[in-house]
Amino acid sequence: MCQPVFYGIEYEINPWMHREHPADHDLAERQWNELCQMFGSLPGVEIELIEPQKGLPDMVFTANAGLVRGDTFISSRFRYPERRGESPHYEKWFAEHGYRVLRLPEGLEFEGAGDVLSAGGTWFGGYYFRSAPQALSAVSELLGEEILPLRLVDERFYHLDTCFCAVGDTAMYYPAAFDEYALGVLRDRFPDGIEVAPEEAVQFACNSVVIDDRVVMNAISPKLRAALPERGYECHPVGLSEFVKSGGSAKCLTLRLE
Repeated sequence: MCQPVFYGIEYEINPWMHREHPADHDLAERQWNELCQMFGSLPGVEIELIEPQKGLPDMVFTANAGLVRGDTFISSRFRYPERRGESPHYEKWFAEHGYRVLRLPEGLEFEGAGDVLSAGGTWFGGYYFRSAPQALSAVSELLGEEILPLRLVDERFYHLDTCFCAVGDTAMYYPAAFDEYALGVLRDRFPDGIEVAPEEAVQFACNSVVIDDRVVMNAISPKLRAALPERGYECHPVGLSEFVKSGGSAKCLTLRLE
């Protein structure tokens, strides 16, 4: 995770970001600290921090730094220049912590664990808005794993982790974020999947962090908070309104290490 010391809406690179509606910095820091405290209260969870950097307000969204598999870190190639300055800091952190750092060839846009996720023993890759399909193929070769590509069609849900979340052997997802073929893949792979309602999808309900049988999520998801306990999951809501203003929530604020 990365403390939101320099977090703010300084540019607009997705439909959620509006400089005329800035984030409340003090509230954002309180919300981020509450999220950290929530994670810290869960058994077996440890938090590693990377030092925030001035001029990189979105560095707080660590999920986009790259993809971690074992002791390998595949660094992102950000689509927008506003975020490209983050990569050297992340690569340095992972190298210093004993990870093998890999980079995709230039020109292959790829935004890490925001767009490549594992669920039910299968890897899925979201593409179109931030990651290129060719990049998913390259990542697949590096991982030695097949990645099923899923085309995203709603610009509000520009990363896969904004509209899809693994929950045990199944997943919850927002159907309208995917094209017809991708939605068919999800319904075929997860016949018992949870289809998230539009009013909760726009509150980033899918951008949750699942740790064993606990789900840490933005506070505004009453339907999911009713459905998940029926499947044996305990919900831990945390208000993250100031990060939703930038197009992210609990999952975007974390990068899971192995």
